[in-house]
Amino acid sequence: MRSVFKTPILIHLLRWLLARPLLYLLGWKILGQTPQGKSILIGAPHTSNWDFPLMLAVMISQGADVRWMGKDALFRPPFRHLMVWLGGIPIDRSQANNTVDQMVAAIERSEEITLLITPEGTRSKVHEWKTGFYHIAHRARIPIVLGFIDTRTKTCGFGPRYTPSGNIEADLTEIRAYYADKRGIRPTLSSESK
Repeated sequence: MRSVFKTPILIHLLRWLLARPLLYLLGWKILGQTPQGKSILIGAPHTSNWDFPLMLAVMISQGADVRWMGKDALFRPPFRHLMVWLGGIPIDRSQANNTVDQMVAAIERSEEITLLITPEGTRSKVHEWKTGFYHIAHRARIPIVLGFIDTRTKTCGFGPRYTPSGNIEADLTEIRAYYADKRGIRPTLSSESK
């Protein structure tokens, strides 16, 4: 099934008549360079259901083709086709399957893919990030783009690209330091960035 990002006329209409005007009216500014080629795009902080439509509007407004992983419950009828069309990849978290292997294989089959992952894994307050995004990027040998939302400055978009070294503790310390001053839509639910 073709995603919204690969539907030529519709994506241009959504970009110019919906996403860009909506972000402008809501007062959000987009910063940074839109990911190109293959990359993992971190979405952080992830504290609200509004994070998803906001980041989706950002990606549509920039004409970027993004895929995202979501729990399989989001893909139940009658919403399955809509979620896949919006770039979703269903993940069955009840099975002891290897999501990292599945995503690395999908990346290797793709000429170009930006895979959006929220390392907090949930909108609830967490103390530790899930590390699947890191393992996928390291094994697929692709960069991690530090995507962000910051309600304090009403900015969102794309921070620096980070190439995993294989030293996960050191790399995660550096990556999380970037988010230390970023505030989510519900700041009390942000994970500690230290």
